[in-house]
Amino acid sequence: MRWEEVQERFPNEWVVLEVIKAHSDNEYRCINDVGIIDRFENAVSAMNRYEELRKDQPHREYCFFHTSRKNLMARERYEGFQSFRLKKQRMLYNQ
Repeated sequence: MRWEEVQERFPNEWVVLEVIKAHSDNEYRCINDVGIIDRFENAVSAMNRYEELRKDQPHREYCFFHTSRKNLMARERYEGFQSFRLKKQRMLYNQ
């Protein structure tokens, strides 16, 4: 589902999403296609659900945003071994 469709269906709400299709651009994650997981009236509930999903299924890509947001971009953040592995892949790719 595209972000514009999410905004139309859930105006002025916090939504927890699974990223279906995205790409990286200058340390930002540009999200093109998502699946709706849940919706909330407040950020704390959305964040708690997001953290729960990340903990249970760390191999999947999740995010949460308010539907008033103009576009669906997030600053990339890497932690631990995944960060090392991705940096190494980028180094190999850029050689």
